[in-house]
Amino acid sequence: MIVAGFTPILDEAGKTGTTGYVDGFVAPVPAGNKQAYLDMAKKAATVFRDYGALRVVETWGDSVPDGKVTDYKGAVKATPDEKIVYSWVEWPSKQVRDDGWKKMMEDQRMKDHQMPFDGKRMIYGGFSPILDI
Repeated sequence: MIVAGFTPILDEAGKTGTTGYVDGFVAPVPAGNKQAYLDMAKKAATVFRDYGALRVVETWGDSVPDGKVTDYKGAVKATPDEKIVYSWVEWPSKQVRDDGWKKMMEDQRMKDHQMPFDGKRMIYGGFSPILDI
């Protein structure tokens, strides 16, 4: 298990209701790029929400301890001058998510999308909620 604490830096909530699918992301971001990351995240959140996302949350690691076997920093090969961001996007269903991603990748707003971090070290995945209380 990997455990850490994160301070929310963006919480773009849209519609409310039961979440049917979640995309999760973890990435190392140079500490000095916090504002650039937040600016990028706000633009991306608009696109996510335009294509059906219910909520977009971006968090900035402020309590990310070293693990005994692995941890968030090790998972993304973070350097000492990088912070860990943990993000998730809530969708009403996997189908809306799949359709939304396809449309987002074709959206002109994403064509010149510059990430202020090394995207090759980002980890991500899609998840079906099994408990939401």
